[in-house]
Amino acid sequence: MDVSLTLIVIMAVLFAAGVYAMMERSLTRVLIGFLLLGNATNLLLLIVMGVPGSAPFYGEEGEVSDPLPQALTLTAIVITFAVSAFLLALIYRSWQLGQADTVEDDLGDIAVRERTDAEEDLFDDESTSDDDEATTDFVGVTTAPITVLNMRDHPAIVDDAPVDVPDAPDAGPSTGSGTQDDEREDRP
Repeated sequence: MDVSLTLIVIMAVLFAAGVYAMMERSLTRVLIGFLLLGNATNLLLLIVMGVPGSAPFYGEEGEVSDPLPQALTLTAIVITFAVSAFLLALIYRSWQLGQADTVEDDLGDIAVRERTDAEEDLFDDESTSDDDEATTDFVGVTTAPITVLNMRDHPAIVDDAPVDVPDAPDAGPSTGSGTQDDEREDRP
């Protein structure tokens, strides 16, 4: 397979510029970075496709093109278009609300940034587990993460949800002075 070094260099530059642009706080630069990454991905798929041949039809003689990279390129184009449209909507809404498209820090981000090393070590110590015999196969084990319980297994739980009671068939005209709606209200 003969691959042009120029295509590889252009693809690498597009990937680098796209990643660099996506690291900014401006949503417009994030959009530009995402578009560069999408074009770099399309170029990568073009490089992977190799030497073009004739159309991949049944019964075609000689070299035929691989249809998989072509399908992946079309998929990458559609995904890039959809995410770009979403980012454009975010940029437009951000501009409407604040006349700027930069992402500001919220209180959670500031709290995480101001953590000390001692607090980080405390969080790391809490996440370690001393149980070395923990199993990853939960089937048939009493320590399963999900257990299915029935109401009959817990007699302490009282089901006080309202229940629809079907109407009794009418045997004849009602002798009471109330209507059917009044009779329904009197039921427990």
